[in-house]
Amino acid sequence: MPSARAGQPAVAAGTGRRAAALTLPNTKLGSVQDTAATPPFPWPAGSATGVGSMPGTDPAEAVAVVLGELPDLPYLPELPGRGPGADLTGRTAALLVDMPAETTPAGWKLATRPGRDQRRAADLLSADLDAAQEAADGWTGPFKIQVCGPWTLAATIELSRSQNPALADPGAVADLTASLAEGVAAHVAEVRSRIPGATVLLQLDEPALPAVLAGSVPTASGLNRVGAIDATVTCDSLRSVLSATTAFGLVHCCAADVPFGILTDAGAEAVGFDLGLLRREDEDGLAEVAEAGLGILAGAVETMAERTSSAPSPPPKEAAAGVIGLWRRIGLPAPKLAGQVVLTPACGLAAASPASARAVLARCREAARLMPELIEEGPQ
Repeated sequence: MPSARAGQPAVAAGTGRRAAALTLPNTKLGSVQDTAATPPFPWPAGSATGVGSMPGTDPAEAVAVVLGELPDLPYLPELPGRGPGADLTGRTAALLVDMPAETTPAGWKLATRPGRDQRRAADLLSADLDAAQEAADGWTGPFKIQVCGPWTLAATIELSRSQNPALADPGAVADLTASLAEGVAAHVAEVRSRIPGATVLLQLDEPALPAVLAGSVPTASGLNRVGAIDATVTCDSLRSVLSATTAFGLVHCCAADVPFGILTDAGAEAVGFDLGLLRREDEDGLAEVAEAGLGILAGAVETMAERTSSAPSPPPKEAAAGVIGLWRRIGLPAPKLAGQVVLTPACGLAAASPASARAVLARCREAARLMPELIEEGPQ
């Protein structure tokens, strides 16, 4: 597989903007020191990528689609259609160190000893990595992997001796976070060994984070809610996982009320979100993230699962124009947009048909390609 794009700035494998931030106090947009020390982002301008999940059960086919449609920023596809162990929680449970887990009728729970459920999840992940290693032979460029973040994992995995989520037990959350951090470090190292030319991006998926902060995660009975977790505590756990590896770290949250400030404080180098859920009152938080120099993965391209009519999908130009309009509305410099923003589908593609998923990724790629041209044209 050829490199991502001719002339793409070289970024040493395993390094991101965090390394530069340790020695450069000024990380604002436009900092001469920041841009002189290292390329600001591991992707080329005008890039697109996916959220993570894809339809189907064949990892080789999914990887081929991703590499073909998203040549600038491909990712390791997740195929939850294969069943337990391929879902977000189970897939990440396979990475936990010295923390067994098993399936239940409702999902996953912590266990007292290792078992076949966790082994199956590990086998599925290994098959995905085998497929990626073969398809990406010779690849040089950015490559994104996704794992469940510590707070969504704690909200979706039950305690071993209770049906309540691990989130209800601070000690279990601490153990889970430490185990996840160790497992994520090993996972990143394995991806680097399998695809030596890749600059690995680590995405923590945190769809439950707003509910964790709001105290709206239900207990086992459904009659009560786990109390709201303090913002400082959530920030510390995210930071511990992000800092466990030198991979470029980002956090994706496809829910409303994305806590942009917490993600910035936790050391995320980029944030991802569903643009359709962004409210006007959220825009100041997004502006602060962008001004702080973080990358933006904007879920701007509608997926088939979101459509409520049989009308044709909006053209790629419309998605690109929407992002540019938002960027200008919140007062950010348009020339930086194409390099700082990556376009993605609004959410995962597990519910789409294979043909629809491919079409959505192609629209993301085309919309990202059009952004620099539309910026040059100026406001319409």
